[in-house]
Amino acid sequence: MKTTRVTLQYGRTGLPLELPSAHVTVVEPRFVPGLPDEAAAFQAAMRAPIGRPPLREIVKATDRVAIAIPDHTRPLPRERLLPWLFAELAHVPAENFTIINGTGSHRANTPDELRQMVGDAVFGRYRIINHDSRDPATLARVGTTADGRPVWFNRAYAEADRRIVMGFIEPHFMAGFSGGYKGVFPAVADLASIKHYHRAQVIGDPRSTWGVLDRNPTQAQVRANGALLPVDFLVNVTQNRRREITGFFCGEPIAAHDAGCAFAKKTAMVACPKAFPIVVTSNSGFPLDQNLYQTVKGMSAAAQIVADGGLILAAAECGDGFPDHGSFKSFLFGHPSAQAMLDTINHAKEPIEDQWQVQLLALILVRARVGVFSQIAADEIRRAHLEPVPDLAARVAAELEKIGRDAPIAVLPEGPMTIPYLG
Repeated sequence: MKTTRVTLQYGRTGLPLELPSAHVTVVEPRFVPGLPDEAAAFQAAMRAPIGRPPLREIVKATDRVAIAIPDHTRPLPRERLLPWLFAELAHVPAENFTIINGTGSHRANTPDELRQMVGDAVFGRYRIINHDSRDPATLARVGTTADGRPVWFNRAYAEADRRIVMGFIEPHFMAGFSGGYKGVFPAVADLASIKHYHRAQVIGDPRSTWGVLDRNPTQAQVRANGALLPVDFLVNVTQNRRREITGFFCGEPIAAHDAGCAFAKKTAMVACPKAFPIVVTSNSGFPLDQNLYQTVKGMSAAAQIVADGGLILAAAECGDGFPDHGSFKSFLFGHPSAQAMLDTINHAKEPIEDQWQVQLLALILVRARVGVFSQIAADEIRRAHLEPVPDLAARVAAELEKIGRDAPIAVLPEGPMTIPYLG
């Protein structure tokens, strides 16, 4: 029997896999080499930004500066970026900075996680706080949404004189692309606003999907609500599979984000001529595959090219199991089927926390089967309406026995870092 060897991004080490078939199509982004001198490229981006004066001219020595960073589920190289940023703003005293970990509705990061995220030197010198969307005492009202709802932001972010937002541009299954104003909204917003932003009719809109910015209602909310307070400077990067920085997109938030999305789209979008009965995906490895909640992204990427009734196999380490926030786990466990979950979501008077991730998973499950290779206990995977898969190659072999050994297989080694589409 001919086999095909691939390596999936899984945890910190990767997962070698030998598939029992020669009819395998590997779908992955075009590889872009890392910048030869990341520090020099960063400095150049700070001093000749897109649509903004140089950062050093924007921030005065007396300014209170808020720096919003994404939480531990995002692979931003904060430990490199932050020291370069502070070197560029060396005229500002360390006590004037507050680094805000933009958790959105996710759990707070532990001190050890924060130290790992930002590096020892930054952790020991600068004030770092976790955003808490559930604690009114830490929030400040900043305006209203287009439909008149109040919006609250992290108080330290809201009360700063200058605001710098960091992020990583990658394909996103709701907002088209991550990065940009997503580093503000929902990252430092209140829980009620986050829930409303993820309401069922917006998440279910066909333009709330991978690689789409134009008329995407999810991205439209991100940009409108994120801009309720001025963002003085955006620092966004793109990366390759080695976590090397491939580009800096810095300056005015919309112009810099648009430029970064255009760059990412050229490398990440991959056309496939037909749907596949079997699609094997990852969730892009650590840190994105830390829990099942985030793993819906890898499943969604695979769902773009899976045939109706087909099989998606997702490899995600999920060392954190189900996330320690919201109602994701209880929502899944508390319904007898994917359709029942959708019925609850579509008839709810107000959004239920985490229903957005449940909705996207349920929309996949009503048209395809999903198996998961992870560290989560098999009975919990089953209760989440998924199939536990202890051996990916064996599961592929069993499926081929049923549908034919020559059936085509697609593999997304980098999971949601790729936007596959039929065309």
